[in-house]
Amino acid sequence: MFVAMNRFRIARGQEDAFTEIWQTRDSHLQGVPGFREFHLMRGPTEEDHTLFASHSVWESRQDFENWTRSEAFRKAHANAGNASGVRTMYLGPPKLEVFESVLRTDSNTTGRRGQSRRARQQIVCQCNLCFDAAGIGHRPNAHNNKVRMAG
Repeated sequence: MFVAMNRFRIARGQEDAFTEIWQTRDSHLQGVPGFREFHLMRGPTEEDHTLFASHSVWESRQDFENWTRSEAFRKAHANAGNASGVRTMYLGPPKLEVFESVLRTDSNTTGRRGQSRRARQQIVCQCNLCFDAAGIGHRPNAHNNKVRMAG
């Protein structure tokens, strides 16, 4: 998984106009290979600005980079900065930050290395010593060989 975020410092009082621009624009993201989801996030308000972040999630860095060179990207950004009052809305340029996933945890994930319970319970060793006579009950460490968990 790969996340690309642009952080925007938006002048106080311009938050609704900024949000409206994002709500009414066509992102051209639907159907782009590797695109998972997009969020516009509103952060804390400071004395002179409110922090926003555009947050897009991709299957991979390569998918994101391919999109930045695509016709869909050009279309999505064709009118950026052309709306009335946009120039006074931004306190500086957006700041791009990119992240690659090194650990994943979700509601189905517990334990070491972000593996799901199901993945950790898949046993590679299936010898007769490791399973009971009916073949349904796992007995870890039934022999001296190390039993390696899948994943």
